Amino acid sequence: MTPFQEIPRQLRPSPVLATLALATGIAACSVGEDYQRPETPIPTTWTVSPDRTTPAWPVSDWWRQFGSPSLNVLMDLAGHNNFDLAAAVARVRQADAQARIAGAPLLPSLDAGGGVSQQHGTGTGSSGSGKTSSTTTPYTVTLTASYELDFWGKNAAALESAQAAARASRFDRQTVALTLQASIANSYFDFLGTQDRLRVAQNNAKNAQDVLAAIRDRVHFGTATELDLAQQESVAAGLQAALPPLEQQVRQDVNTLALLVGQLPEKTELQAGTLASVTLPAIAPGLPSALLVRRPDVQTAETQLIAANADMTAAKAALFPDVKLTAEVGFESLALTTLLHGSNLLYAMATSVTQPIFHSAALRGEIEAKQGRYEELVQNYRKAVLSAFTDVENALIAARKTAEEEEAQKRVVATAQRAFDISKAQFNAGLVDLTTLLNTQKTLFAAEDTLVQAKLGHIQAVVGLFKSLGGGWSAEPA
Repeated sequence: MTPFQEIPRQLRPSPVLATLALATGIAACSVGEDYQRPETPIPTTWTVSPDRTTPAWPVSDWWRQFGSPSLNVLMDLAGHNNFDLAAAVARVRQADAQARIAGAPLLPSLDAGGGVSQQHGTGTGSSGSGKTSSTTTPYTVTLTASYELDFWGKNAAALESAQAAARASRFDRQTVALTLQASIANSYFDFLGTQDRLRVAQNNAKNAQDVLAAIRDRVHFGTATELDLAQQESVAAGLQAALPPLEQQVRQDVNTLALLVGQLPEKTELQAGTLASVTLPAIAPGLPSALLVRRPDVQTAETQLIAANADMTAAKAALFPDVKLTAEVGFESLALTTLLHGSNLLYAMATSVTQPIFHSAALRGEIEAKQGRYEELVQNYRKAVLSAFTDVENALIAARKTAEEEEAQKRVVATAQRAFDISKAQFNAGLVDLTTLLNTQKTLFAAEDTLVQAKLGHIQAVVGLFKSLGGGWSAEPA
C-alpha cells in the first residue's frame, strides 16, 4: 500500500447486524423514498481535444511519470508525515465510529445487574404482647434485554446516513491527498524553475560585468566616454539586484515543501535541479461520463445527498409510534447459597408503544428542514459535476496553450541570443554604439527569463490536468 493509497472506502454493517435488520424488517415499511441520483447534463465529448487520441487516464502514482526521483521522495514523505492528511484519516475514524453508534439501535441491548440489600421490619407478636423485629437480606441477579422494533425504518435510515457520512469522509480524505500531491508537485517545479531563473540572472550579470570591464578599458584608452561607463554600471547593478529576490524564493520554496512533507525547514535539503530534466507525460481523458467516478469531490457531494435522503426518512419515521420489547430474567433469594435455584427464578416481559402527540409541529418542522437540506445538496452536487467538467476543459486548454507559448518563447530566445552575439561582436569592432548592445542585452535577459516561466507554466498546467482528472483515483462500486 502506497502512502497515498486510500484506506478501505466501504463501511458495511456486521453480518449479525445485517441478519437482525433483515429479520425485523420483513414486516416493516419504510416511510421514505429510495435515493435517486439527480439528473445532470453530461457532455458527450471534450470541447478541447486531448493531445493524444487513445484515452490515458492518470495512474495513482502519476507524479512518477515526470521522471524526478526527488519529487518521488517528497511524495513518499508527505504520505507518511503531512498533517492535513493525518487529520483527514482521523476524521475517517471518527465517521466510522459514528456509523457504529448509529447502527447500535438495530441490535438488542442486554444489561446484567446484581444487588444485595438489608431490610428491617417490626410487628406485634402472636400473643399480642410486645413488639418483634426482623431483618432480611435478599440477594438478586438479573439480565434485562430490550429491543426497538424498527417498523418505520427510522433506525435503518439513521445507519444509512451514518454509513454515507463515513464514505464521504473517505472521499474527503482522497480530495485532501490529491490536493496535497498537486501542491507538492507545483512547489517542487517552482523550486526548479526559480533555480533556472537564478542561473539565467547570474549568467546575464556575468555578461554585464564582462561588458563593463571592456568599457573601462575603452575609457582608459579614450575610445569610450564616462557616460558609456555609467550606463553599463547601471545595467550591471540592476542585474545584480535581481539575484537576491530569486535566492529568497528558492529558500522559501524549500520551506514550503518542508511544511507539506511535515518536516522542519532545517531538515529539508533538496538537490539543485533544472526544469530541463523534467519529463512531460502525455495524458488524455476518456469519455466525460467516466469523470464522475474519478473525482472524489463529486463522490463526496453525492454521498452527502444519500445521507440527506436517509435523514429525511428518519425524520418522517419519527411521526410514527415507537415499539419496544423488554424482557427481564433473574433470581432472588434470601440466602446467597440458594440464589440460583430454580424456585427463585423470576422473569417479566413487556411491550411499550409510544406515539408522539403534542410534538407534531416540531417533528414536521424537522422534516421540512431535512427536505430543505436535501434540496440544497442537490444544487451542490450539480455544481460539483459541472465544476469537474469545467476544470478538465480549463486544464486541457491550459496544457495546450502553455505548450504553444513555450515553443514560441524558445524561438524568441534564439533570436534574441543571435542579436546579442552580433551586437557584441560589432560593438567590439566599433561598428555599433553602446546603446545598441545594451538593448540587445536587456532583450536577451528578458527572453530567457520569460522562457523559464513559460516552461514552468506548461509543467504546472500538466499537473493541473492530472489533478482535474482525479489523479488516478476511482470510486469503488457501492
